[in-house]
Amino acid sequence: MNQQAIKIDGMSCASCVGRVERVLAAVPGVDKVSVNLATEMARVESAEPVDFAALAQAVDKAGYQASLPPPEPGAAPADDAAAVAAPTARGFFAAFAPSGGTAVLLAALFSLPLIFPMLLELAGIHWMLDGRLQWLLATPVQFWLGARFYRAGWLAVRAGSGNMDLLVALGTSAAYGLSVYQLLSAGAMPHLYFEASAVVITLVLLGKWLEARAKRQTAQAIRALQTLRPESARVRRDGQDVDVAIHEVRVDDVIVVRPGERIAADGVVSEGASHVDEALITGESLPVARHAGERVTGGAINGEGLLLVRVTAVGAESTLSRIIRLVEDAQAAKAPVQHLVDRVSAVFVPVVLALALLTFAGWWLVAGDAEQAIINAVAVLVIACPCALGLATPAAIMAGTGVAARYGILIKDAEALELAHRITTVAFDKTGTLTEGQPSLAVLAPAPGVDEPHLLQLAAAVQRGSEHALARAVQLAAGVPNAAAPLLASDISALPGRGVKATVAGARLLLGSTRLMQEQGISLQALSTRAEELEHTGHTISWLADATTHQLLGLLAFGDRIKPQAQAAIAALHAMGIHTVLLTGDNQGSANAVGQQLGVQRIVANMLPADKASTIAALKQEGGTIAMVGDGINDAPALAAADVGIAMSSGTDVAMHAAGITLMRGDPALVAAAISISRRSYSKIRQNLFWAFIYNLIGIPLAAFGLLNPMVAGGAMALSSVSVISNALLLRRWKPEDRT
Repeated sequence: MNQQAIKIDGMSCASCVGRVERVLAAVPGVDKVSVNLATEMARVESAEPVDFAALAQAVDKAGYQASLPPPEPGAAPADDAAAVAAPTARGFFAAFAPSGGTAVLLAALFSLPLIFPMLLELAGIHWMLDGRLQWLLATPVQFWLGARFYRAGWLAVRAGSGNMDLLVALGTSAAYGLSVYQLLSAGAMPHLYFEASAVVITLVLLGKWLEARAKRQTAQAIRALQTLRPESARVRRDGQDVDVAIHEVRVDDVIVVRPGERIAADGVVSEGASHVDEALITGESLPVARHAGERVTGGAINGEGLLLVRVTAVGAESTLSRIIRLVEDAQAAKAPVQHLVDRVSAVFVPVVLALALLTFAGWWLVAGDAEQAIINAVAVLVIACPCALGLATPAAIMAGTGVAARYGILIKDAEALELAHRITTVAFDKTGTLTEGQPSLAVLAPAPGVDEPHLLQLAAAVQRGSEHALARAVQLAAGVPNAAAPLLASDISALPGRGVKATVAGARLLLGSTRLMQEQGISLQALSTRAEELEHTGHTISWLADATTHQLLGLLAFGDRIKPQAQAAIAALHAMGIHTVLLTGDNQGSANAVGQQLGVQRIVANMLPADKASTIAALKQEGGTIAMVGDGINDAPALAAADVGIAMSSGTDVAMHAAGITLMRGDPALVAAAISISRRSYSKIRQNLFWAFIYNLIGIPLAAFGLLNPMVAGGAMALSSVSVISNALLLRRWKPEDRT
């Protein structure tokens, strides 16, 4: 599936979002569209790439401007032709109108003299500014500084829709037009409303400026990550160190990282040793030691030593770029609750226009006061702002995913963020998730007639080349000084969830679990008592047998340390009222030893990958929302089957791809933290939606019954969206609880 990001300018409310989504979805070839008001970005999905010009033309016809987002820092220069936005005619007034804080300042300077008499009135001083001077002050605010509302409102009408700008344009034009009529036709002291139209526009401009500032704060997490990318790298070529632009670095280049410098790209240390600060990538507060052969991440800060790093990933494939994409995708996606807002927004503006007409007609017919009827109708138009509705959900998602990323929790999509707050059960894999995942060979027990060095030789030959943690433990044990000469294996093939088979010295050998031996009819009687003893003490057992003769050759027992944070992580989940389950492919004794020490409430052992997935499905049938935490390929089916998959980044790419949440360091305590930020974020979404809905439910009737003048309505409207974003920004104070 092809994905394309488009920057959309000119959107002001949830109704705009709906219109942009409709016009983009109508472009031939487009399969799915998602538009985010807070980020002002559209995500277009299609089976084949869709020409950007066609998308930009559709957006332009709807009254907005489309452009490609700026290239990532350090990326190669983009094709100028592709990066240019579609030309848009803005109109004379809009083209020369100031924007941002300048527009607010000018509008305030024009409006203050208009409301000055009202301030004097509070002090008992009765004085009125000449009507013609009021007209001179209000006109530039209405048609110059407020030109954006006319333009956007007209384009909405032309597209057969409505938006906030249309409501503001209609409301202020009615107040301004009534004032002009009164000025031209009334006596010496006409009742004018120029201050109402000018102040409403000023307040709306102020609200949009404050809103834009607040939205920039919600995107700080992305900007902080982007600043981690160095602009250049020092590459060692032909014995010389050469500074090159970051986009010129290639895989297998050797980069030189001096003390205190940022590491320019992902790679493996080929020479040197140092401590590396990865805090802004993993959330880990302390620097970690890195030696030759160990991986380092681009963007991390090198400590005291000089490092030579062989580059393994650049550009879009780097860890930092993938993190940024994950956060951007999560912020651009829509939470399921947002679909309710979209349905409301689709009919909101037409309903408000109808209510304004009813208000005008009611006051005119009942009270016989056309002037009051217009003012009350204006108040209805101005108070009814769908901005807060459109920003309620995306603002909370942006703030929540941003602060989570700061602490090493990457939330892939908004749905995962919303679902995680409902989690009732968390199922854990054992090895690499609750344990260190770096087991050592603790016991080597040969069968009668087999000597121990030969058993280790055979096991090492079968496991050679495997990246499995148990295989590495065997290789490490076989590589110690004075070990016997290695044997060579052929026809090596993995048996997923069971073990491995290979041919060594003419014999067809099997190395794996008790289940594998039972399936192959291998008798384990000779070492069964010893195996039971080892399993009860928490060891993981592997058996080595000759498949041709069905002879047992011996057993290997592995020990794996429990992660220091694991016990506190399980306790934290229990304190949150969440049930815990341990799902592992290890034997029951090993699973019990770990699970009981940690206090896990349910332990299921001897699981194949398919068994884990089916167990997750069974847990879902029992009710509640199920999360699965894992790190390996064998966990991927269960991660995908769970309502929320949580992967350790210390594991495989397959596991991370199947999960909705990725923990950037192998700390199980981050599971509770991920659920905590989800609960806080969803709480903010509910609060924002409540206030956005209640604001309109209360404000519109008050305006219709004449209890709000247009200026108060304008102020309330301007503050509504700002208050929603400000409430969401409180999430930036969140940090994981320290339960150690």
